[in-house]
Amino acid sequence: MAVRLKKQPAPGVVFQIAPMIDVVFLMLIYFIMTSTLEKQEADIAFQLPGVAEQSEPLDLPDEQIIEITADHQVIVNEFAYDTPAAPQLVELAAMLSRFKQSSEANQVEAIVTIAPDEAVRHQMIVRVMDACSLAGIANVNFALGDE
Repeated sequence: MAVRLKKQPAPGVVFQIAPMIDVVFLMLIYFIMTSTLEKQEADIAFQLPGVAEQSEPLDLPDEQIIEITADHQVIVNEFAYDTPAAPQLVELAAMLSRFKQSSEANQVEAIVTIAPDEAVRHQMIVRVMDACSLAGIANVNFALGDE
């Protein structure tokens, strides 16, 4: 008599859950330890300083006289700006820009008068006019003779 052997089912793939949980916890610990904790930014309400509008006009000069000497030095209020050899008059443009801002805050028109010496080249006068243009001053006058 022949003995029949029962076929036993093939063992299936069995997932071991305990090692998977260990791996997940190790990864969680790793990411917690390597992450940086940053505080959330707080909303701080503040205002930056700006140009204050004047309700009453101050007694400021509404005209700046730019003198150009014979040696091509630019002088405003007895203070020399830039050097005669400078390709652009950056210091003069910055001062004129501040003058325009203060004039606008004081609600007056910014006026510039250029008073060149007779020996000054036209190129230097154009450079001063360029500085006025950079500052946004459109009202430019010229002084003639000894005033």
